Amino acid sequence: MARTRAPERTLLPGDEPLSLLRKDGSPVDDSPLAMPDDDVLVELHRRMVVGRRFDTQATALTKQGRLAVYPSSRGQEACEVGSVLALRPDDWLFPTYRDSVALVTRGVDPAETLTLLQGGWHLGYDPYEHRVGPQCTPLATNTLHAVGFAHAARLKGEDTAALVMLGDGATSEGDTHEALNFAGVWKAPVVFLVQNNGYAISVPMSKQSAAPSLAHKGIGYGVPSVLVDGNDVAAVYAVVREALVSGGPTLVEALTYRIEAHTNADDATRYRTSDEVAAWLDRDPVDRLEAYLTSRGLLDNERRAAVAAEAEDFAASVRAKMNADVVPSPDELFEHVYATTPAHLREQAAVLREELA
Repeated sequence: MARTRAPERTLLPGDEPLSLLRKDGSPVDDSPLAMPDDDVLVELHRRMVVGRRFDTQATALTKQGRLAVYPSSRGQEACEVGSVLALRPDDWLFPTYRDSVALVTRGVDPAETLTLLQGGWHLGYDPYEHRVGPQCTPLATNTLHAVGFAHAARLKGEDTAALVMLGDGATSEGDTHEALNFAGVWKAPVVFLVQNNGYAISVPMSKQSAAPSLAHKGIGYGVPSVLVDGNDVAAVYAVVREALVSGGPTLVEALTYRIEAHTNADDATRYRTSDEVAAWLDRDPVDRLEAYLTSRGLLDNERRAAVAAEAEDFAASVRAKMNADVVPSPDELFEHVYATTPAHLREQAAVLREELA
């Protein structure tokens, strides 16, 4: 039997991450990427500022007992906002637990976004309203969801791509490798955005992978891969936008850093130094874009103050919604498990109602 081979494609990522803006906000002259339009850049800035304020507000809610846990994405705003704004209206987002800012950027109500982390419903929003899959808590399970969804959409003749977000630790999970394999075989329109923030909880990259980069992991599956500066929102937007319209799978590794601990239950000082954190604060994605916009005359003090005020109003609305006590119905324990509730669950529900009466 004759063996067939896939046609040759450019699969290797570059040695250096692609970028459009240096850490001081000056443009990279020889970048192969196209700079987004001015109106897009201004919107990227606004969404990052609002997203960061939402993130700090959510962190504060854990200290007030309003949230059970919150995994902050402070420092990763370029990945969260740049990739989501690159989505077309019909595309779908498959986020993980650290991607609350991505959900809010996509338009999901912040209180509904935080329902999972509050300990209420496992899914607090309608996935179809904004084309956002459930926030994935188990590592990497959303990669297979995204590939299956994108493949099915193609079979139905729909022009839909899927963006799946995962962290560096998720690339060590078997689900990611199965998803990359199926995406490569089916040429599924899926963008795997790996936010490499340096640590899988407390495990550094050096103890996770011997690959030259996580982007190299796409090669074995025939999936083109790109390495991008994950603190450069213009570059993230440009790379993800191009990948979404490519018609096939792409693995994007975005080099970034989480400034806060893994969650509010973690002590990051046990496994990383303050000097390391300070070095990444110097590469702040918001400051970088602000410097560029200011140099171009696209951002002045008045505009900066207006965006800051909008962010404060947004945080106030989040506080108001989250400070309202929710009194769940005990019957909800038995809802949405089966399409038709079986007899033994109906009996258990009746017993519970009788005991609570």
